[in-house]
Amino acid sequence: MEPFVVLLPLFGALLAMPIARVGGPRAAEIATTALVGLACLQAWLLFSDVALGGHARTISLFTWISSGDFYADWAVRLDTLSAVMLVVVNTVSFLVHAYSIGYMHEDEGRPRFFAYLSLFTFAMLCLVTADNFLQLFFGWEGVGLASYLLIGFWFKKKSANDAAIKAFVVNRVGDFGFALGIFCVFYVFGSVRFDEVFSAVATNAAVTPWGASAGAPIRELTIHFLNWDLHALTVISVLLFIGAMGKSAQFLLHTWLPDAMEGPTPVSALIHAATMVTAGVFLVCRCSVLFEYAPNAAALVTFVGATTAFFAATVGLFQDDIKKIVAYSTCSQLGYMFFAAGVGAYGAAMFHLFTHAFFKALLFLGSGAVIHGMHHEQDIKKMGGVKSLLPLTHLLMVVGTIAITGVGIPGLKIGDLPIGTAGFVSKDMIIESAFAAGEAGKAFGYYAFVLGILAAVMTAFYSWRLIFITFWGPSRLPEKVKKHPHDVPNVMLWPLVPLAIGALFAGMAFYKDFIGSNADKFWNGALYSAADHAAPAHEPVAVDAHGAPVAGHESAHNEEAVDGADHGGGHHEFPAWVIWAPFFAMVFGTLAAAWQYLRGDPLRPGLLRPGGMIYAFLKNKWYFDEIYDFLFVKPALAIGRFLWIDGDGKTIDGVGPDGIASTVAAGARRMVKVQSGYMYHYAFVMLVGIAALITFIFFRLGGGR
Repeated sequence: MEPFVVLLPLFGALLAMPIARVGGPRAAEIATTALVGLACLQAWLLFSDVALGGHARTISLFTWISSGDFYADWAVRLDTLSAVMLVVVNTVSFLVHAYSIGYMHEDEGRPRFFAYLSLFTFAMLCLVTADNFLQLFFGWEGVGLASYLLIGFWFKKKSANDAAIKAFVVNRVGDFGFALGIFCVFYVFGSVRFDEVFSAVATNAAVTPWGASAGAPIRELTIHFLNWDLHALTVISVLLFIGAMGKSAQFLLHTWLPDAMEGPTPVSALIHAATMVTAGVFLVCRCSVLFEYAPNAAALVTFVGATTAFFAATVGLFQDDIKKIVAYSTCSQLGYMFFAAGVGAYGAAMFHLFTHAFFKALLFLGSGAVIHGMHHEQDIKKMGGVKSLLPLTHLLMVVGTIAITGVGIPGLKIGDLPIGTAGFVSKDMIIESAFAAGEAGKAFGYYAFVLGILAAVMTAFYSWRLIFITFWGPSRLPEKVKKHPHDVPNVMLWPLVPLAIGALFAGMAFYKDFIGSNADKFWNGALYSAADHAAPAHEPVAVDAHGAPVAGHESAHNEEAVDGADHGGGHHEFPAWVIWAPFFAMVFGTLAAAWQYLRGDPLRPGLLRPGGMIYAFLKNKWYFDEIYDFLFVKPALAIGRFLWIDGDGKTIDGVGPDGIASTVAAGARRMVKVQSGYMYHYAFVMLVGIAALITFIFFRLGGGR
């Protein structure tokens, strides 16, 4: 029965259109939603059995590819990491399906939309249950295809088509690196199966790359490329991370995410908040054993993640589109997850992925309710006073906001459980992990800690800015909207309730399992710990404050007393200011937003005024679109136009087929003129011909004498 957790959404995708033809669009909506709902129920049952019960297993369905020594099964891998992702994907997908019944009720393409949603869900489930890199790549590309279809769902809008193409192209850049990483895995290990690859790295087995005369222990193995000898695990890890950067919209490959808001709002909640964009984090955590022994690659993950968290937060400060504010917030939160994984706190990274799914899906779907109620207006500066029109939506959005900003009090516990919202519990763990990594001497640990604190300030500011400008203060709505706001149907509101509950309590409910005292039993080896798998070739590695391995960390840290930061596994004594820093960052950002937007005109210029250089820099998103347009788009168009017009048109076609054809045609036109139809023309030609022939004979005979 386990494979049905993956297959049920596929059935929905295949049946949506036929059912709609027989029973109408509503039948397709109900059928696809019900099938994903059954998959959701099964996902929670599997989570209880696999993650909480410790019954990890892999179910091989059939041999997918077999060629010589290479083979890859199609399997359903059920360990804690997969079980967590199954819960996240299926839960959010089910709620989004239900929400879409109300949100898309006026759209003529509803059956197609629900088919795309279910197809995306199936592809994502293939990704997270993969037992080998090839199956994972199938799911990886599947969600890319479904994302393209969903972003460009309103294909009659040029902006939607452009956004879909942009997302597809930018992700191909990352996926090229990912594909090279898989090729490199097979080249080095002779296999793409997780168990074989990860076991070889964990035991430091000797491997011989394909075609090489001799091998070496994998942790010391180098591969020769051009003139360089490169550390094999570092090359593999960096290439895999490039794929993760594209899919998870990390710095430099982030430009597609805000444009993807052109798709319907449920798409934003499903793909760009809770599921697809977290695939990169899942990949890094799945390959944790590789990154553990590739410290330079892990440092790159830390640097890119921290930079993304800071960069996206700065851009979110001045966005006016309600969905783009939440989109840049997603980008920033993904940065937190990545730098947590980079410093070795894989459990904290997955914990934030889990809690983030609740409050970010809540914020996106809440934004969709606002857009629906405001006659599809998305500019928050054209709103104001929406609280009185949509009171329940306002309440739910406030819940999402206090979760993402991390409302909670450090050190306040019930038993050993911290008291605070989901974002508080998981994000604070990440920030403290970065500080612990910095103390241990890990590259970019302190860098991630500082940028994480700064991003927390800005997160609180732009999150409350959205609430204050949209829901509070004087109304700036047009009269027709003010008098006749769209009612938000219950089918759009009830999915927000479980998300709100998760946003408030998921952090406390699952704290012990993900990063607390029960973490080792909960993860059951799904996340690699160098300390638990120490081999003679590698000295034991201590764990940080969250039970995650920290290479080079002195073992004495594991024996220190806990000072308000016992997160399971190892213990670490943090200075009080480190523990309280995220809290004060949240308070400072919130008060700054209140000072700016709750006094007088909420739209009055702030510290950074329009027309200033810094304001323009942030408003224009660090000019990345303009830079990429100058460096890549315009040169590519110029080269393409040259090859098309001058190369293909004038040279190849002009000299080749078109040139020959035009020459023959011109000759034919001249020859046609000879056939005039007049007898005297023909008689004249005959006389000239006879004269020429006689002259020729005369000269020939005369020359022969």
